[in-house]
Amino acid sequence: MVNLPGSDRNMYIAVCDDMSKELDNIKNLLSVWQEKHNISVHCKYFRNAEELIASAKKEHFTLYLLDIIMPGTNGMSAAKEIRSFDKTADIVFLTSSPGFAYESYRVKALEYLLKPVSADMLYQLLDRIYIKERKPNDAFAVKAGSVIVRIPFSQLAYVEVNGKHLYFNLADGQVKEVFGSLKEYEGLLLSRDEFTRIHRSYIVNMQYIEELSPSGILMFTGKNLPVSRLIYPQLQKDYMNLLFSDREV
Repeated sequence: MVNLPGSDRNMYIAVCDDMSKELDNIKNLLSVWQEKHNISVHCKYFRNAEELIASAKKEHFTLYLLDIIMPGTNGMSAAKEIRSFDKTADIVFLTSSPGFAYESYRVKALEYLLKPVSADMLYQLLDRIYIKERKPNDAFAVKAGSVIVRIPFSQLAYVEVNGKHLYFNLADGQVKEVFGSLKEYEGLLLSRDEFTRIHRSYIVNMQYIEELSPSGILMFTGKNLPVSRLIYPQLQKDYMNLLFSDREV
C-alpha cells in the first residue's frame, strides 16, 4: 500500500454481490484500507442490482463495485442503467472470468477484478482512485447558451437549481445560467473539501460563508440562503473543520 495523505474528503462506495461471502470479504478489506490511511469511506452493500439502482438514483456514489453474474439484473445491465444518470462515477466489475473485459469498456468501466478479490488488487485500485480524485482542478467548464464558460472553483460562491436551470453564482456577482440538473455537477463539486450541500437546491463554497446559523446562511456576496434542518449539524462540523484547516496552512 502506498502512503496516502489523510483527508476529510469522503469516498462513497456501493458494493453489489449476491454472495454474502464475497460481500463480507470486501467489507473487511475496505475497513482495513480506510483505517490504514485514516480516510473516511462511506459504504453501502447490496445483494441484488435492483436495490442498488434504486439507492443510486437517490444518492451519489463515487465508486461502484459490481458483481457481473447475479440473478435478475446482472452487473453489466446495472452498470448501463447507472450510466444513464451518472456519467462520472467509477465502475469496477467483480468477476470470476476475464471474458467480460471487452463488454466492460462499453459502460466505461474503470477496471475489473477477478474473484476472489485480494487485498493487493483492491488496495492498488483504491489508491489509484484516491490519488486521482485529489489532483487539483483549477476550473471547470459549463455551457451557458451557445457559449462555453470556464469557472474557477475559487470564484464560485454557490450553485442554485430552479426547475431545469442551474445558476452558478460567482464571487464578483456574475451569474452563469445553465440548462441541466444539479446532479450533473454535484460529484465534481462535492469531491472538493470547500463545497457542501446545504439544501436540495443549493451547493455552496464554504469559503464564502460569512454567517452560519440554523435559520440560514449569509454569504459574503450578501445573499441569504436556506439550510436544511437535517443537514445543519454536519454542515456546522464541516464549516468548522474548513476554518481550522485554513488556519493550519
